[in-house]
Amino acid sequence: GIPSYGTDALRYTFYSLASTGRDIRFDLGRIEGYRNFCNKIWNASRYVMTQCENVDLNGIREVGDAERWIQGRLHQTLKQVENSMAHYRFDHASQSLYEFFWNDYCDWFLEFSKPVLWDDNASDERKRGTHHTLVSVLEAALRMLHPFMPFITEEIWQRAAPLLGEHKASIMLASYPQIADFDAATPAVNESIECVQALIGATRTLRSDMNLSPGQALPAVLFSEQPSAVQAARANESLLIKLAKLDSISWAESKSDIPASASLIAGDIELCIPLAGLIDVEQEVARISKRIEQLTKEIARIEGKLGNPNFADKAPAEVVAKEKEKLSAYQTELGKMLEQLESVKALK
Repeated sequence: GIPSYGTDALRYTFYSLASTGRDIRFDLGRIEGYRNFCNKIWNASRYVMTQCENVDLNGIREVGDAERWIQGRLHQTLKQVENSMAHYRFDHASQSLYEFFWNDYCDWFLEFSKPVLWDDNASDERKRGTHHTLVSVLEAALRMLHPFMPFITEEIWQRAAPLLGEHKASIMLASYPQIADFDAATPAVNESIECVQALIGATRTLRSDMNLSPGQALPAVLFSEQPSAVQAARANESLLIKLAKLDSISWAESKSDIPASASLIAGDIELCIPLAGLIDVEQEVARISKRIEQLTKEIARIEGKLGNPNFADKAPAEVVAKEKEKLSAYQTELGKMLEQLESVKALK
């Protein structure tokens, strides 16, 4: 009575459950999840092959922060897997590989590659750098994954490896990737890419909150009092504009320069989307007012809880600390919502 999910998915499930405990909870949902992971690997590889099969990867290559970042993430993942395997923690090793391939490579780097590959103004050297990184990181990831899921990795590797001049009869004959083969990313590169990721996430959240079309190009105003954050964001502004679907980016010298906007904090940067002409003012006032009401109730509830001696004196310190953190976060958000409400009302 067990559905057919595939050998690789079943194997990966057992690795993920190989913890130090004596008992495990075997859940068919885990196998289904790793079957989806196999599909993710296949679809990502198909995209890479489509983009790179007929491209000459030899010659001068120019790379940007995104390419350096994914190489650094591969370097870090190799270290994590090596350490996990040395301690026989197959569950930790499989989780590290899963997070790298699904989150870093598929969800982020494949998206980072599109603005370069689809830009008619990008140089051949720049495109070749992205093409080569797509294939080389995929090929290394397949070798890392092979002991865990041998069948799908063998199938894909037979197509990916020849693009890099590798013609062994089987992935089993290829050496396992070494940490020294891939450079760690510099702190500046990591900070720049993490800043882009945070701002893209914040833009998507604002679109959802304001019921704006995902494809609508938006103007953005950024503000930060941290020079390092400004430098990190400016380093990949073009990438941010394309992936966040922004019409333009401008920087405010001070908060007084920011027009009536919806805003979110992304790290050390405040992302502001000017609202004039974008929203139904009455609807937005109602939405913000509802959130203010929710936050006010939550703040009152937590303040009452912390003011109760039976809780403040008897609850574990970490529980009390967590409630205080929630209170601080809610108070900060309430302040932003009140400012946003005034900004929206000013549009009437």
